[in-house]
Amino acid sequence: MWTRLVRTTLVIALSSSAVVLGPSQAGALQAVADGFASVNALGQNGTTGGAGGSTVTATTTAQFLDYIARPEPLVVQVRGTITLPTGTSDGMHNVKSHKTIIGLGTDATLVGGGLNIGLPANDRITSPPPDTVHNVIIRNLTMTGATDDLINVQMFSHHIWIDHNTFANGDDGAVDIKRGSDFVTVSWNRFHDHDKTMLLGHDDDNGAQDIGRLRVTYHHNYFDGSDQRNPRVRFGSPVHVYNNYYRDNSYGVASTMNAGIVLEGNYFFSVNNPGRVDFSGDLGRMVARDNILVECNHEIETRGSVVEPRTFYPYTPHRAAEVPTVVPAGAGTGKI
Repeated sequence: MWTRLVRTTLVIALSSSAVVLGPSQAGALQAVADGFASVNALGQNGTTGGAGGSTVTATTTAQFLDYIARPEPLVVQVRGTITLPTGTSDGMHNVKSHKTIIGLGTDATLVGGGLNIGLPANDRITSPPPDTVHNVIIRNLTMTGATDDLINVQMFSHHIWIDHNTFANGDDGAVDIKRGSDFVTVSWNRFHDHDKTMLLGHDDDNGAQDIGRLRVTYHHNYFDGSDQRNPRVRFGSPVHVYNNYYRDNSYGVASTMNAGIVLEGNYFFSVNNPGRVDFSGDLGRMVARDNILVECNHEIETRGSVVEPRTFYPYTPHRAAEVPTVVPAGAGTGKI
């Protein structure tokens, strides 16, 4: 039987420059991509999605699948519930570059299938091809009931922003990022009633595609009973996991295959293993600071050093003690 650890004041102090937002302000202020999705790299200056293109509204499956497959920039608004067919793709539907997919109101929902952001998987390709999918924004959607992943990002896709969505009940991952993808931010989402939440790097043998890539920011997400992989990371470095709220999970973050994670300002409540570097495969690296652990069975495992995220982008975290209030109030659909 595990021994309960209580850490109500593990580490609270943060930079004196931190700005404290009330719950009503938490999600509303963020209207542009931040974190790694904001970085000027790979010929893309930040993540703008369909900005500059037409705005269209999808209310049917046919409309939605047509719009996300078009080559030009588009802002695709989703109204109501759209069912994504399984067909021959196991329910995964391709999103082209320069798209913003955004739900209208509080009830925009994709059900039954998932979104694939990336070219077909090919192990022989070890550097970004010229037609790599990039510059995609997905916001304010509920995604549930997929027969595979809810969102899959793969094959060197870059500058992707996944923000203020609600994910539940997918058969595999909720948001998986793999095969050399880069410069991604996953922010202000709620994950619930889901098992294997997020992979970052899909396989221990995929270093040829992943080493030097998989730079992802995870911030202000609500892991609301989502069991594991929140996220489970291979190779990616640096990976920035900050100001997330973990509640009733078997484990929070796992770092393996020399991945490098900065775990900062998170709040863990009733999590068996908040952070691990000794998990499976080669050991990872983890720098942990300013996190709070309450009723957790193990401490956070730390190892090695990691390049600071501030060398890539500026950010101002909340204090960890504020996370249980700020994150549930601002994360998920209907909060922008």
